[in-house]
Amino acid sequence: MLKSASTSLILLGVLAVIVGIVAIAWPGVTILALVVLFAVYAFIDAGLQSMRAFSSREAGPVVGHLLLALIDLAAGVAALAWPAPTAFVLVLVVGIWAFAGGCAEFFAGFQAGETAGTRALFLVSGLISIAFGVLLFSRPGVGAVTLALLFGLFSLTYGFAQINAGIHVRQIGKGGHSLAAELHHAA
Repeated sequence: MLKSASTSLILLGVLAVIVGIVAIAWPGVTILALVVLFAVYAFIDAGLQSMRAFSSREAGPVVGHLLLALIDLAAGVAALAWPAPTAFVLVLVVGIWAFAGGCAEFFAGFQAGETAGTRALFLVSGLISIAFGVLLFSRPGVGAVTLALLFGLFSLTYGFAQINAGIHVRQIGKGGHSLAAELHHAA
C-alpha cells in the first residue's frame, strides 16, 4: 500500500513539474489552456443544468435551470470565440480576488489577540496581495503572463514537494514493512 502511495505522489509530482515547465516556457499557451478549461467547465455545467431542469417536477426550477444552461452555453461559446477578452476578464477576476483578500488580510493584522509576528505576517501578506491586485488591474496583459508564470512556479514547487513526499513515503515503507513484520510475529 505504501509503495503505491509513494508511486502516486512521485507521478503526481513529475506531472506537476512538466506542467510547470510548460507554463513557464509558453505562458501564452497556458493562458489559452485556462480559457479552454473555463469553456469546458461552462459546457459541462450547461449539460448538468439541463439535466436538473428536466428532472424537476415544477415549472419554476425548469425555467431557471434552462436559463442557467443557456448562460453557461453562451459563456463557453464566447470563451472559445473570443479567448483574449476571456483571458482579460479572468485576469480582472483574479485581480479583484487578490485585492479584496489582501484588504481583508491587512485589516486582520490589526485584530487584537494576535502575536506581533502574526500581525506582521498578515500586514505584509495583505500588502503583497493588494499590490498584486493593483498590478493585474493596471496592466492586465502583463497580468495574464504573470498569472501563467506564477502558476508555472507553483506547479514546479508543488511537483518537487510531491516527489520529495513520495520518496519519503517509500523510505518509510521500506522500514515500515520490517517493523510491521516484527509486530505481527510478536502478537
